[in-house]
Amino acid sequence: MSKAYEFLRECGAFFVLTNNGDFPAGRPFGAVMEEDGDLFIATNDMGQTHKQLLISGNMQIVAKKEGSREWIRITGVATECKDEELQQKMFDTCPVLYRIYPDSREHFLLFRVKVLNVEVK
Repeated sequence: MSKAYEFLRECGAFFVLTNNGDFPAGRPFGAVMEEDGDLFIATNDMGQTHKQLLISGNMQIVAKKEGSREWIRITGVATECKDEELQQKMFDTCPVLYRIYPDSREHFLLFRVKVLNVEVK
């Protein structure tokens, strides 16, 4: 388990920042997993996050541990992952996804994040 993944799991919630034209866009996330040194995040196809990641996979993940001044910034490149085994692993790793997608995975999307840099303070 990488230090970045462990940190995000301890935080519970984190922000994913994408490119949104002239300004960055940040959104809270909570589902993350790690496989073969890459991080994976889940989103859906109904908002702007997936569109922005498909246009430019360049992104950051930022989190701060509650009750402390410890924070992390992860810079990486996201690509859509259509591997059904990894999608199932994401659901098993983050059971909250079963509540978000109780009947169908029709709108569920998984993104693999190739980590380029990690800053921990």
